[in-house]
Amino acid sequence: MTDLEEAVATVKGHLPRIPKMAIVLGSGLGVFADELSDRKEIPYSDLPHWPRSTAVGHAGKLILGRLGDLDLLCLSGRAHLYEGYTPREAAFGIRVLGMLGVRSLVLTNAAGGINAAFERGELVLISDHINLQGMNPLVGPNDDALGPRFPDMSEAYCEQYRYVTKLVAAELHITVAEGVYAALLGPSYETPAEIRYLRAIGADLVGMSTAPEVIAANHMGMKVLAISCVTNMAAGMLPRKIDHEEVLETGAKVRDTLVRLLKEVLPRLEA
Repeated sequence: MTDLEEAVATVKGHLPRIPKMAIVLGSGLGVFADELSDRKEIPYSDLPHWPRSTAVGHAGKLILGRLGDLDLLCLSGRAHLYEGYTPREAAFGIRVLGMLGVRSLVLTNAAGGINAAFERGELVLISDHINLQGMNPLVGPNDDALGPRFPDMSEAYCEQYRYVTKLVAAELHITVAEGVYAALLGPSYETPAEIRYLRAIGADLVGMSTAPEVIAANHMGMKVLAISCVTNMAAGMLPRKIDHEEVLETGAKVRDTLVRLLKEVLPRLEA
């Protein structure tokens, strides 16, 4: 039995049912899980081979619950490359979800704003990404049972899911933008020169996660929606330094809006 198969078997042994939809909750956004009824939680430490979340604001739990009539799996916390994990480990949870039968994946994260039109606290739908982490979870021998050797990434972020989300946001009078996410390794924040470079190559947002998960999800044929919370403006955008406490504080302020949006969006996505 492989490490993935062992983790899948353990999850199945803990949970009475497996939904077709899952959500990954980023920095400071784990509060969304509190909206779920009939919850069952499994700490990552109880799941074999599952990487532990060490980043501040990441609970490190797999949660099964119901959002109204919708069954949902939540990954409350993720593994980042800057924590010392390999790309394969960063994508481990996503692959377990795929092997469990999850077909729709929603990702949330905290990101720095590069596009001057964005404001701190704004929600942005990721339309595409630029992977500058220098790593890819598909490097190495391909497991044909998971997906093809060379998966297409031309619609890595499902256009239909973004369309539905924009419709719902308009109904709720919530402002959402769209943008390209640049994934960097971290954990240091970017320099002003790096931000100028990212802007020049077409990035609107910058962060230290998400790309490995999206690559792994697309490899397995999942549809992906990703929502960034602009928790700070990137280096050089404003005349002040970046503080991780500010990132968490902004995430806390906007999380009620994000929760309100997700509660209406998720049931409208085909699972």
